[in-house]
Amino acid sequence: MKYQTFEPQSELSSVVQCYWTLEVPSNKDSEKQRIVPDGTIEMAFILGDDIKRFTSENDFIIQPRAMVLGQTVKPFYIQPIGEVNTFAIRFYPYGFANFIKTDIKDLINKETPLEDLFAKEEAQELEHAIINASNTKERIDIIENFLNTQLSKSSTIDKIVSSTVNDIILSNGSMAINDLLKKHNSSRRQLERKFSKQVGLSPKQLGKVIRLQAALKLIISNDAKNLTQIAYTSDYYDQAHFIKDFQEFTGTNPKNYLNNKELELSTLFYASD
Repeated sequence: MKYQTFEPQSELSSVVQCYWTLEVPSNKDSEKQRIVPDGTIEMAFILGDDIKRFTSENDFIIQPRAMVLGQTVKPFYIQPIGEVNTFAIRFYPYGFANFIKTDIKDLINKETPLEDLFAKEEAQELEHAIINASNTKERIDIIENFLNTQLSKSSTIDKIVSSTVNDIILSNGSMAINDLLKKHNSSRRQLERKFSKQVGLSPKQLGKVIRLQAALKLIISNDAKNLTQIAYTSDYYDQAHFIKDFQEFTGTNPKNYLNNKELELSTLFYASD
């Protein structure tokens, strides 16, 4: 697997976390890969062969070749049919809402074709340009021109949402909701309504995902000696709380995470962040 990330230009750095590419040679014996929630929304272009997204153990859909992957609150499975070649844009949790009028909550746990979110002709032109670009630099130039144009048409970033998300990220998801409300002089109902529209998750849900990210990175980097230390470092109440959240978002327990071939792709993403 070849996974690379690229930084956005300064004009988009407040909403775009990075651009990334993934290349995997065709393998007829490729296994399902379990994708773990990470709190972000991504726009992806499939440049290689089709990819299956499983809706149950045996049923699947073919992912759109130009799509937006909304927030997820549970793991899901994908499986490439052949060669993998993907170009994608990873937005900050509040970032993608600035480019569309659709509520972000309507994108949760699914792939939405690009032409359902933007003008059909505009979306098709973008997909065609990305597919026919000769390299990643050209694709980044194309998508940045598109995003800058869309940003000028849409609403600006909600400062309360963006600053609250930044606090959640900086605290690795451990900052208490009451502390967030007090700091940003906001009511719980008001903040949750804004998060639902612009992030797709409640502040509490996003905090759980971000805290899990911190724990996963400790496991992958081997920076912690045992589960108790990971739970303590990641600000979980206790080890049982940590294991419960871990299983909810990954579908496995911490001890089996690194040896699970179904999680190789998710591990690669986390290890490279």
